[in-house]
Amino acid sequence: MRSKRGVFTRRRQGAAAGVILLIGVAVAGCTGASSSSSGLSSGADSPVANGMAAAAAPAASASSTQAAASAAYTSGQQLIETAQLTVRASSVNGAVSRATSIVKDADGYVSAENARAGQGQPGKATATVTFKIPVAVYSQTLAELSGSAVGTQLSLTQQAQDVTQQVADVGSRVASDQVAIAQLRALLKKAGSVSELLSVQDQINSEESDLESMLAQQSALGHETAYATVTVTVEGPAAAAAPAKAVQPPGLSGGAARGWHAFRVALSWLLTVLGAVAPFAAVIAVFGAIVWSGRRAARRAGRPAGPGD
Repeated sequence: MRSKRGVFTRRRQGAAAGVILLIGVAVAGCTGASSSSSGLSSGADSPVANGMAAAAAPAASASSTQAAASAAYTSGQQLIETAQLTVRASSVNGAVSRATSIVKDADGYVSAENARAGQGQPGKATATVTFKIPVAVYSQTLAELSGSAVGTQLSLTQQAQDVTQQVADVGSRVASDQVAIAQLRALLKKAGSVSELLSVQDQINSEESDLESMLAQQSALGHETAYATVTVTVEGPAAAAAPAKAVQPPGLSGGAARGWHAFRVALSWLLTVLGAVAPFAAVIAVFGAIVWSGRRAARRAGRPAGPGD
């Protein structure tokens, strides 16, 4: 069963050969038309025909060049390795400093860092640092980061993404673009008119743009497969648990203590209520005394006078 990479490569070769053939025919036709008016020779001895013949050799070697490029990029499995590590340390800044030192000793570097202060509470302080570590020392360095040198490990997860086929496809497209550009530049030297020059140059510009995009992808994949990504999260010390209160065993003394406590609480509530009601009671008493005095005076005034008055 044919692989996708083989089908892709043959399609790329066919497309390049078709483009070159069309441009060669167009250039040959334009050159033949112009040679009748300028007195230049045409046919097999024309510069365009010679240019097409010269371009035939690179076209024949395109398959071998792409095959060599594909073999170079598929010699070994290509992996993108990542890991997430969480540790707890008494000092977040100290743990980050130790982790950074371990990674730099392994020729790695810090890719990103984010820290959050605990605002006076060390247990709430955290820091997240993303490291790039060469794959050759990835396992060893991750083991050092997971050890007691940085802090107490809380969790560790690892992933590996296989990008062997993607790396091979990009390498094949780079080789194919390079061959196509070389063939087009050979034809550009044989173009005899301005329209021919512009036509071939436009095709060269298009191929060079595609080549730049492929080279950028190739560089990014090369860096991702050459360096593993390790994200280390450091948490502050856990808050100490409050000591448990001693439970007093039941008994006469315990019951008396609880009863006395209940009596004091009840008395305290009663005094609180009396204290709250006292001001209102005083006002009501004064008001009642005034009303009572007024009514008594009114009764005296309405009593009829006796014989001795």
